[in-house]
Amino acid sequence: MPPPVPPTVLVPSERAVVLLSCALSALGSGLLVATHALWPDLRSQARRLLLFLSLADLLSAVSYFYGVLKDFSGSSWDCVLQGALSTFANTSSFFWTVAIALYLYLSIVRSAQGPRSGRLLWTFHVVSWGVPLVITVAAVLLKKIGYDASDVSVGWCWIDLEAEDRALWMLLTGKLWEILAYITLPVLYILIRKHINRAHAALSEYRPILSDAHRRQHCISVADKKLVLIPLIFICLRVWSTVRFVLTLCGSPAVHMPVLVVLHGIGNTFQGGANCIMFVLCTHTIRTRLFSLCCCCCPSQPPAEIPASPPKVPAPSKIRDSQESTQTRVGLPSV
Repeated sequence: MPPPVPPTVLVPSERAVVLLSCALSALGSGLLVATHALWPDLRSQARRLLLFLSLADLLSAVSYFYGVLKDFSGSSWDCVLQGALSTFANTSSFFWTVAIALYLYLSIVRSAQGPRSGRLLWTFHVVSWGVPLVITVAAVLLKKIGYDASDVSVGWCWIDLEAEDRALWMLLTGKLWEILAYITLPVLYILIRKHINRAHAALSEYRPILSDAHRRQHCISVADKKLVLIPLIFICLRVWSTVRFVLTLCGSPAVHMPVLVVLHGIGNTFQGGANCIMFVLCTHTIRTRLFSLCCCCCPSQPPAEIPASPPKVPAPSKIRDSQESTQTRVGLPSV
């Protein structure tokens, strides 16, 4: 393996962008956790998995924020602690992302429900928390986590670039699972979408056209778009860290390119924000409830008092017209 290239120096503007991305990701993950706590009727099995993914993304964003803000210059104790927390949370996020895709595949295509679904959830917990924990503890005990000169990160600590077997530990502590997710996620969501399309085609063939057919078609279209966006957003966010990982192993000076550094920083830290946009802000039911909650918390100011004036008695016909107009306005649905 070639010797490591000189350290990547972060300019203040790059650091500010990454810190903002960390803050937005933590806010988005917190909002996902809050919606799960506020509305029990929305706690489906898939959204429970999304809750655990949000917890992993929240821990990841907080640890990255500390690492970028601290601007480490060596393998201090807090550098190792931050590197261990981000390694565990980041790897766990990969596992939970794939777990959600696998659960949707088994539920929709294989129709796995009931006790089998409960056992599957426990399996996801053991794998998605246990495997990252074992890998992280081993990396810490073997002193593989430390200062990495920002060549494979954007200001935070990860695998010490002075370790002889650093490539192996970079793979074990993230890159291997990241690359496997690049392959697994598109395959699972393509299979899910093909199954949905076949089921929809069968229903269209054997059922008569109903009055709400257009509404069902719109719901299916929205679901299809989300199924496409899930692996696409994951790959678009994470691919830049993989690119810089390969460039670092090759000893290429292109690893210092400011565009790559910023994209890497945003991609690794904004996963919680992207999930919030997709599963909260782009979900009509939750978006409507959030809007109603904000309206209740921020009541409008009462109108200013108008000086009293002598009342005018309207004609009987005008009274009848006014009552009908009032009833019409009250009966209009809120949009």
